[in-house]
Amino acid sequence: MAEKRSKTKLSIIIGTVCATMLTLSGPAASAQTTEQDHPATLAALKAFQRSAGPGAAVHAGDGNDTWTLSVGTGTVNANRPIQSDEHFRIASQTKTFTAAVVLQLVDEGEVALDDPIEDYLPGVVTGDGYDGTRITVRHLLQHTGGLAPYAPHPHWLGQKPPANPDGTYDLAASVRKGLSYAPVSAPGAGWTYSNTGYFILGMLIEEVTGMAVHEAITGRIIEPLGLNRTAFPAPGDRALPTPAVNGYEGIRVGGFFAWRSAPTYDPSLYSSVGAMTSTLEDMTEFYRALTDGKVVSPAGLAEMQKIRDMGDSVRGYGLGLMRHELSCGGEAWGHGGDVPGYSTYTLVTEDGRHAALVTNAGFVVISSNMQLRLDLMDTALCEGQPPRS
Repeated sequence: MAEKRSKTKLSIIIGTVCATMLTLSGPAASAQTTEQDHPATLAALKAFQRSAGPGAAVHAGDGNDTWTLSVGTGTVNANRPIQSDEHFRIASQTKTFTAAVVLQLVDEGEVALDDPIEDYLPGVVTGDGYDGTRITVRHLLQHTGGLAPYAPHPHWLGQKPPANPDGTYDLAASVRKGLSYAPVSAPGAGWTYSNTGYFILGMLIEEVTGMAVHEAITGRIIEPLGLNRTAFPAPGDRALPTPAVNGYEGIRVGGFFAWRSAPTYDPSLYSSVGAMTSTLEDMTEFYRALTDGKVVSPAGLAEMQKIRDMGDSVRGYGLGLMRHELSCGGEAWGHGGDVPGYSTYTLVTEDGRHAALVTNAGFVVISSNMQLRLDLMDTALCEGQPPRS
């Protein structure tokens, strides 16, 4: 069970029409706070939200205090700022949970990182230019197996595997769909973000543990850490727990822009790639536990933190874990994620600083928006820190 840290919660809620300040209960909640306490983060959050969803919130702090800033609304046509304990779909942050279970299996001697995936899943990664005898478990975890990018979408024709009669999806079908796209490089030759690799890792977990991947992640990580607001929903379980952040997508009708509810889908469409749900508070707890050595062994964490360049100046990718170089010095570890209706990010530092972000619309990942998101995460972790020496 994860050790609960004592903390003061300070929440600053900025509504859709006017600013509303709210102090949540906590050990030192008697002192009223103001939005001036975190002006740089608030400005970065506002800039980000203008290019993101109807609302956006960041939950941040250090080893002693936590605070939440929220702008816009979690429900269109209402003044309901996003709260730090509301549920949303964490998207590709699920990959870190998947990777952590694989590293647990490595710790247990059930899996070896540099073994070919063919040793565990014979005949699964083959054909169309793929050779499972050359693609290792490490390659899949680090997106260096040469697998093509693939992103299933609930409503895009040709972009999802065939569904079962009950509307759920099998991991094997998702893998076959992903492998229908030609390789982009030889194994180990380059870095290309690929959901297909994490579908394969979901199959690996199921093969080695004898459990469905949602059961394995729940039993091995969610429950032991006491992440009570985090879930890996079973196939067919499509509802978000309450309270929930409503997800949206932007549309243009007759020259006017509007928000509509994001498409619903079965969680098995994303499975070990991006099916999980959580809250801002739980996500910071998970990544802090992981980097504190409470999820995998020190050797396993060291493997997760061996990075490959991602093609920009501040980020590197390990085994299901991203490293960010911070403007105030040092580094932060975490992951981001995007699915219809939600864009999310969480980063933590070795000294206890943490920041988790959600916006309630599928994020359009273009260079300007991505930079705003990275700037916001950096500001939330660096505001109030001494300048880099």
